[in-house]
Amino acid sequence: MSSPCCTTPLSYQSGFGNQFASEALPGALPVGQNSPQKPAYGLYAELLSGTAFTVPRAEARRTWLYRLRPSANHPKFERLSRQIVGSQTGPATPNRLRWNPLAMPEEGTDLIAGLHRFVATAEAGQASGVSIYLYAANASMERVFYNADGEWLIVPQEGRLRLVTELGLLEVAPLEIAVIPRGLKFRVELPDAEARGYLCENHGCALHLPELGPIGSNGLANPRDFLAPVAWYEDRDEPVELVQKFLGELWGTTLDHSPLDVVAWHGNHVPYKYDLARFNTIGTISYDHPDPSIFTVLTSPGAVTGQANVDFVIFPPRWMVAENTFRPPWFHRNLMNEFMGLIRGVYDAKAEGFLPGGASLHNCMSAHGPDDATTSQAMAAELAPQKIEGTMAFMFETSQVLRPSRFALESPTLQADYDRCWAGLGKHFQGSGD
Repeated sequence: MSSPCCTTPLSYQSGFGNQFASEALPGALPVGQNSPQKPAYGLYAELLSGTAFTVPRAEARRTWLYRLRPSANHPKFERLSRQIVGSQTGPATPNRLRWNPLAMPEEGTDLIAGLHRFVATAEAGQASGVSIYLYAANASMERVFYNADGEWLIVPQEGRLRLVTELGLLEVAPLEIAVIPRGLKFRVELPDAEARGYLCENHGCALHLPELGPIGSNGLANPRDFLAPVAWYEDRDEPVELVQKFLGELWGTTLDHSPLDVVAWHGNHVPYKYDLARFNTIGTISYDHPDPSIFTVLTSPGAVTGQANVDFVIFPPRWMVAENTFRPPWFHRNLMNEFMGLIRGVYDAKAEGFLPGGASLHNCMSAHGPDDATTSQAMAAELAPQKIEGTMAFMFETSQVLRPSRFALESPTLQADYDRCWAGLGKHFQGSGD
């Protein structure tokens, strides 16, 4: 039997980094201490820690759970015969790469079976860096899953996802994102027939809002626009498969009950969602194209100040008003490593070839920028105020080199002619020489 916490299961509480508290039954949360001798309703107290105990208080991520059975109540895990597609890393390459969207599966495929690892900063077991996946699914998960390797930043491109977690329910649609913290149990249901999108697995410091610096106290993603769930639980005594991802591999066991049985909880190691349309875009109102860092939604800091473990950056609808300026993203070579995706529309640096659901990779110091058609149009454009509409591209940017998986390098979705989009950039030099 499923026991919802309220008449509207999809209820949320707002704020980023808050110490949230929620209970599905009145009085289920203890008052004044975390682990009383006998919690209310015969529940068990359990701590889920997302960081080490002794990190600075501002960085600590943890949540106290009050549940029907402790998570320790499970049999032995066994390695599953079916593993994640693309788990084998291929050779590093300095070449620019671009992929078409994944095809939707023909057989019933849940999100875990539909994961395809495209790039990663290192092999499984890395203590920092990221692994980046594309997913394509056409079936809801009946099993429950948790990830011991890192937190998940999910970016839907097609089809909604209903995330049924230990802490409550989240529904995330294209043009929204969701973050599932490391170790949290959940399943993914598909309200629509099919779903496709992107997933960044962050192995390093937990994602948080970037500092605003000279921007001041307002702008970019506002904390109150992030939504966390309220308590909801299942009381089901029937077999449920529990799968975990551990050092890049899938392991499974069968429980005699649903592990989504948390009646009450409090803490800040929580799942959350965010509507990208709420991002407060800031840009130049005089001249020159600003650095893409001005579009950062979330960041995971790296070992070197200013060089992120990963930044999540978006390129949303916005006004372009810069005078005497080449308005598309400039040609550049970058210390960072960029994996881009497109949720909808056309990216303003590419006239064709970069499709919604597709992806591109530009590694450290790889020269890139707008294609030939975009460049010619931008250099000839009359610079009146222009609004870019109907688009949403994004970037996972990391300080560590991204290595494609063997699957990604051998995939039929890999575009063999990506370099040709710059081949027509001829010389316009008009100087005189002897």
